[in-house]
Amino acid sequence: MADFKDLVFSGVQPTGNLHLGNYLGAIKRFVEMQAREAQCLYCVVDLHAITLWQDPAALKGQIREVTAAFLAAGIDPARSIVFNQSQVPQHAELAWVFNCVARLGWLNRMTQFKDKAGKDRENASIGLYAYPVLMAADILAYRATHVPVGEDQKQHLELTRDIASKFNTDFAGSIAAHGHGESFFPITEPLIGGPAARVMSLRDGSKKMSKSDASDNSRINLTDDADAIAQKVRRAKTDPEALP
Repeated sequence: MADFKDLVFSGVQPTGNLHLGNYLGAIKRFVEMQAREAQCLYCVVDLHAITLWQDPAALKGQIREVTAAFLAAGIDPARSIVFNQSQVPQHAELAWVFNCVARLGWLNRMTQFKDKAGKDRENASIGLYAYPVLMAADILAYRATHVPVGEDQKQHLELTRDIASKFNTDFAGSIAAHGHGESFFPITEPLIGGPAARVMSLRDGSKKMSKSDASDNSRINLTDDADAIAQKVRRAKTDPEALP
């Protein structure tokens, strides 16, 4: 990693309402990262959002809402770069190159695709299947050395490391000939969160709090007022056993 300047990259999808889990598991840590000497890049990853159908007009508003949440939570645009993924075409371009580097067997091992596609896997989009490759492109387009991730994204970061390593190996001669040293891409390190990095659903303690859950009572949104939060906490399921 000595050849690469420290750079932190992470992103949040502009789908649904941001909730307490997003804040404690990601955005709060984004703010803390600004104290590091490394450059910080925080991306609103709308290309990832369209792996599932989105209303174009609603998506545009959600991009602005996530950006506003970043700023409201304390991300300082004077110290960090906040930007919209689809406005930088190199993300999609590099993803195609990486599609030709990654191996089918690597993607077949991605457990999140199995969870999100469910039993109707044959009708899932290619984008949903291949989006870990786009995630690798997001990170490596900037040669990011560190990525704050939750446990559920750790497997995707391992794929990013595999892609970087294979690219560096496959094109070692060309990399050296052009004066890039031994590696063109860094082997990115994960920054795994500490306590409260994984916040569970208010309705099902075996699942994490999620924007995609059909029930709004399963999460505490960042835009909820005090009364709404109190009502959701009172209704929260706290014990898997039946009432006596």
